[in-house]
Amino acid sequence: MLVPEGRQLFPELTVHENLLMGAYISRNQDLEHVYGLFPVLKERRNQLAQTLSGGEQQMVAIGRALMARPSLMLLDEPSLGLAPKLVARCSA
Repeated sequence: MLVPEGRQLFPELTVHENLLMGAYISRNQDLEHVYGLFPVLKERRNQLAQTLSGGEQQMVAIGRALMARPSLMLLDEPSLGLAPKLVARCSA
């Protein structure tokens, strides 16, 4: 699974809809896993992707890739736009 630097979100879709676009089969547990990693996405799940900050859009792009349960992920600039505290938490 590839997460491109430019995020490549669907700007007219909500956060929730963008996450579902990454799933082969929609599973509630996968959504809950992503929302557990990025709690702000759960708060903003009904918000259009184009209205999110750059860091929030990056979280959606990473979360969308995780929805496919990849065995390998290639990330181009994964921490670009993310808050330093979140980067530190995810790196631990």
